[in-house]
Amino acid sequence: MASDALEALPKVASSHDDLTDEQMEELLAQATSRLKEKEEGKMFESEAPQQFTFPKMDAGNLEKPYATTKGHITQADKSRLIDDKARQSEGLIRKVEDPVTAKKIAAEKKKATAGTQWYNLPRTDLTPELKRDLQLLKMRNVLDPHRHYKKEGGKMQAPEYSQVGTIIEGPTEYLSGRIENKNRKRTLVEEVLAGEQQNGRFKKKYGEAQEKKGSGKKAFYKALKEKRKGGVKKGSG
Repeated sequence: MASDALEALPKVASSHDDLTDEQMEELLAQATSRLKEKEEGKMFESEAPQQFTFPKMDAGNLEKPYATTKGHITQADKSRLIDDKARQSEGLIRKVEDPVTAKKIAAEKKKATAGTQWYNLPRTDLTPELKRDLQLLKMRNVLDPHRHYKKEGGKMQAPEYSQVGTIIEGPTEYLSGRIENKNRKRTLVEEVLAGEQQNGRFKKKYGEAQEKKGSGKKAFYKALKEKRKGGVKKGSG
């Protein structure tokens, strides 16, 4: 510091007697200002920013940006905003449904059939005709007494899922084994009534049942009572 201050002093005469006190103070002030400027210059040089270099890195193939800028205008690539499926359904009408209602409808559709394992049998539509046919099937042991059927007690209960079909004769069957169209009936009840007109089996069975009920003591007493009604009253004449 002292050496720097001495170097900053201007070259003057070697004799100190020629300088006054004011001149000495002025020279010292000039030397101090020059020294201060020199120190500030060194400080600025030491604070100069250092430059660092980084190695180049390969980022690979980057995805093409969605927006491009030309001048002061930035445009988006419309073909990349939405996919093809969404673009196709853009102009279609979308139906918004209540999730509770949609779930209820789906459950009803599921219950409408017995499922794929049961050939999707539909739910039974119990019409009066079908109800009578099911009642006849329950009494099939009466219709055909020569064949044994499993006894079923209680009232007739329609199945939850059922379907009525039509038996079609095969081409190998004889014509004599087929039923003519005029003799075919629409329901089982009509077929039973038509068969009754031909053989009269039910009428015969009804007569036998009535005859069995009319035999015995009850029938004898009833006949005796009828004779008394038709006889002559006492004291007449």
